[in-house]
Amino acid sequence: MAGPFSGFPRDAIDFFKQLEKNNNREWFLAHKEVYERACQQPMKDLMAELEPRFGPSRVSRIYRDLRFSANRSPYKTHIAAGVGGRYISLSREGLWVGAGMYKPEPAALRRFRAAIDDDAAGRQLATIVSSLRRKGYNVDTHDTVTSAPKGYRADHPRIDLLRMKDIFAGKAFPPAGWLSTRKAMDRIVTAMTDVEPLTKWLRIHLR
Repeated sequence: MAGPFSGFPRDAIDFFKQLEKNNNREWFLAHKEVYERACQQPMKDLMAELEPRFGPSRVSRIYRDLRFSANRSPYKTHIAAGVGGRYISLSREGLWVGAGMYKPEPAALRRFRAAIDDDAAGRQLATIVSSLRRKGYNVDTHDTVTSAPKGYRADHPRIDLLRMKDIFAGKAFPPAGWLSTRKAMDRIVTAMTDVEPLTKWLRIHLR
């Protein structure tokens, strides 16, 4: 049952710090109550309040999928949630709020680059990126091609965007006192509203 969101308790950050050092089943089970109370429930409360304005949400599980991973640590060292095309994550480093797309399938990547190449859509994205960076948001990609993608000129006016294999924009908030208060909601909503132009652009051009 979700209740009013009043921030993430201070011991949420400490929980993730300790989990990084003790990423095993025994330690987690001994501290599961802290995770559920300080991390999981506040995130559920937050999502319940954000959904009416931003859309459906989903809180991630803490258990890692080990089937194809060389890293055998069983637990993620963060808790994350998606809501209306935005992404929120809490870890030992604090809170991250943003939006974007992550490693799209080849067809979606082709549509992404075609939109960047288009004069109107491409200029719009460049303006969005510049505006977000002026406001202090980190706009970046998880991977790039080393030169111009096939079919595009190396001197294209938006070559930096074309070289991206995906795109995200967000803001990191280091641990601070306000994070465990209702004030966290204001900062989260501001960030989610600020990245809306990118979310909308991707929704239009990648559908």
